[in-house]
Amino acid sequence: VQLQASGGGLVQAGGSLRLSCVASGLTFSSYAMGWFRQAPGKEREFVVAISRSGRDSVKGRFTISRDNAKNTVYLQMNSLKPEDTAVYYCVAGVRPTSVPQTYDYWGQGTQVTVSS
Repeated sequence: VQLQASGGGLVQAGGSLRLSCVASGLTFSSYAMGWFRQAPGKEREFVVAISRSGRDSVKGRFTISRDNAKNTVYLQMNSLKPEDTAVYYCVAGVRPTSVPQTYDYWGQGTQVTVSS
């Protein structure tokens, strides 16, 4: 199983980024998907998650969506702040929760840096 995240980078405060995560090696539509993040020296933090169908999500500040035909989940981040700087990880699991231990697969992460 691979979860390949992309779309990170450097952005100014107030700007936007859209992260993508392409999944392979699993039946994508059978998994809830989510995003976590971790900043240097800080605990891993839940961002948002979405159900297998895409109809339900565990709400967060950013917007998650998925395209089951493309095996891809997206994270739309608007009004970014310097404190959003972190490595963002794509995850796959049985159900959409905010608990990291409930997810079976983790991607390699993509760096998001927000400058002030």
